[in-house]
Amino acid sequence: MISEKQVATHWIGGRWVDAGDDRESINPADGSVIGRYASAGLTEAQAAIDAALRAFQSSTWRDDRLLRNRVLNAMAGEFEKRTEELAQVLAQENGKTLPQARFEISTVPRCLRFNAALALADYGRTSSIEPGHLSIVVRQAVGVSGVIAPWNSPVALVIRSLAPGLAAGTSAVVMLPGQAAQTSHLMSEIISGVPELPPGVVNMIIGDRDAGNLLVTSPDVPVISFTGSTATGRTISANAAQHLKRLGLELGGKTPMIVFEDADIETAVKTIVQALIVFAGQFCMTGSRVLVQRGVAEQVRAELKKRLGAVKVGPASDPQSEMGPVIDKPNVARIDKMVEEAIAAGAKPLLRGGPVTEMPLAEGSFYRPTLLEVSDSSLPIVQKEVFGPVLTLQVFETESEAVALANDSEYGLSASVWSRDIDRPLRVAHELESGTVWINDWATLYDQFEEGGFKQSGQGRMRGLAVMEDFLEYKHIVLKPGSALKTAGTL
Repeated sequence: MISEKQVATHWIGGRWVDAGDDRESINPADGSVIGRYASAGLTEAQAAIDAALRAFQSSTWRDDRLLRNRVLNAMAGEFEKRTEELAQVLAQENGKTLPQARFEISTVPRCLRFNAALALADYGRTSSIEPGHLSIVVRQAVGVSGVIAPWNSPVALVIRSLAPGLAAGTSAVVMLPGQAAQTSHLMSEIISGVPELPPGVVNMIIGDRDAGNLLVTSPDVPVISFTGSTATGRTISANAAQHLKRLGLELGGKTPMIVFEDADIETAVKTIVQALIVFAGQFCMTGSRVLVQRGVAEQVRAELKKRLGAVKVGPASDPQSEMGPVIDKPNVARIDKMVEEAIAAGAKPLLRGGPVTEMPLAEGSFYRPTLLEVSDSSLPIVQKEVFGPVLTLQVFETESEAVALANDSEYGLSASVWSRDIDRPLRVAHELESGTVWINDWATLYDQFEEGGFKQSGQGRMRGLAVMEDFLEYKHIVLKPGSALKTAGTL
């Protein structure tokens, strides 16, 4: 567990750096101070960039695939050794229930090992287009990568960007916000425990907007891998344009869960509940919209109301808790304001949920699941990312109407289709404007397959083979060795 006296610091150039600007780390379950952290300013951010650039230019990291493979595999082992320690810190600082924290961390070794394999599997190509000429295409690491990840799933989302960057041969500056400071410090300890990792290849800072802006605008950081809101993604894109940076952006989402009349309703409803309450709805793929066909609407409506109303909200320290708090009190107020405005605009509260006001949970940032029925897709509660446990329900008649409602959003990160028909789910999936579509499932992700959004949900792809493209340059090398002399022979 975190000591109240512990100060989380930055890991820069292979050593711990305390910026001197100490702030408090807060447990969102009860508002208590669980530690302190050093907040990075421009000085620390620039030091991290300089260290990463030195490591990229002077070490063998970018040219030694075998080294990168060994380091990434060793890193996976270090995370496995300290899984429970990391889960405890994550749950205390982030508010996740322990099972959810353990699940997040369980994704890390798989991601690291997959990218360790990519470090050896990546290759170029050669061809002779005309006599006497030979063309070689090689892929080389682009330089220093900036990884900016959010507080909601800090371990998984850092590694999801860091692992392919390291596999490609870049060095990195990783920035997490203050809400994940203690987690960042422990991750730095784990990563620095790999002895073969050259100093400065990975640098981790705990920063805010100023430090992040420096990463985005620095000419020494040619690639940014960012996970966060669409609004921030747009700002990063505009600021990075000055240097024509490579950008991998996974942004907001508004996942529709489409339930047809022939679906397995029991399984669908059970999954929809989990899709809403995992990480207290603070997940870019939260199932925040349920679209249900009229023939089963009453059944789905009643079951969701009953099951969401029975969700046990509580701290990670309580093994009976099914959903933890949101990150802080201001976000409780923000979420509740969105719900109040939706009800005033015509949304029907099937389950009001809302802020927990009974002690002792009132000391924390708890928000009970809320279910609103809507008939107008233009309402902000339908169109905007709530980032909290608020679910809207909308009834449709036909397959084409379901597709139209699902696509009526600026977001296109993920979707879920529920039907026992053999053809319909694939037909609908083809028409959905979404980077990931689950059929009779939700939130199943594999490192081997691409993840990312259509429309305003981002650009580029995380995971899969495509993620390497963000961190690599193509170089065409042309040789003119000439042709061997050919003489007529005799048999």
